[in-house]
Amino acid sequence: MLRLEAGRNPYDRELSDLIGELSTRSEEFRGHWATHNVRLHHKGEKRFNHPVVGELELSYNMIELPADPGLMAVAYTAEPGSRSAEALSLLASWAATEEAHGASPGDGSAGPATADTQ
Repeated sequence: MLRLEAGRNPYDRELSDLIGELSTRSEEFRGHWATHNVRLHHKGEKRFNHPVVGELELSYNMIELPADPGLMAVAYTAEPGSRSAEALSLLASWAATEEAHGASPGDGSAGPATADTQ
């Protein structure tokens, strides 16, 4: 996706700066970027490291939106009964609890409230 976006917007200064920073800090990124191997996958699996619930392994499906060229919708799902599904359920309940109390899950708090933080 990054190379695709860089190709669409070759004069985007912030994107160029990001690619430059990643190239200088990561040998692995530098190697991948140098191969020019561009493939757009419409489905697959990705791993994320969430600061509260840890590693998530999610399947994804991506569709292009023909009404707006370049815009895509991506849906992520966890295998039912997996640790990732449990983690997503925890995050969803946390978000619902925060909304019920008038706070936003993205308001800067690090996770669900504990007895020590209330």
